[in-house]
Amino acid sequence: MKSLPVPGDQSIWSVGDLAVRFGLETHVLRHWEAMGLLSPARDGAGRRRYGSDDAFRVATIIRSKAAGMSLEQIRVMLDGGAYDRHVILEEHIADLERRMAEMELSREMTRHALECRAHDITSCPNFRAHVRDIVDGRVGHRQSLVGPLRRAR
Repeated sequence: MKSLPVPGDQSIWSVGDLAVRFGLETHVLRHWEAMGLLSPARDGAGRRRYGSDDAFRVATIIRSKAAGMSLEQIRVMLDGGAYDRHVILEEHIADLERRMAEMELSREMTRHALECRAHDITSCPNFRAHVRDIVDGRVGHRQSLVGPLRRAR
């Protein structure tokens, strides 16, 4: 396997080299280009040539997808001139905060289950408080659990 250039050293990557660098399939980079997320330069033969700035865009896309952003949200985020850029980013931050709060509650529930001496965890009165709102029908399976679970504590 040939060595790959390091971003920032003015190197140029082919679509295959950049895909390998980030552990992606080449069709993913082509799809991101079709969505307007990437716009690599072309050589005289029309082949894609990616530079350091493209590598940073790919890294941004990967990190943003890992944070739960859709490709459309990422496209708007990368477009400094998008009129709704700040609205979309503020909505994503609110979604991240909601998900983080739900993860914290899940961690508390799991920690309680780990430390509880009850043979059947669902018979533990303290553990039941973590799921009482769902049993009572105040929160559905797909709804946010943050508010009701905080009140149950």
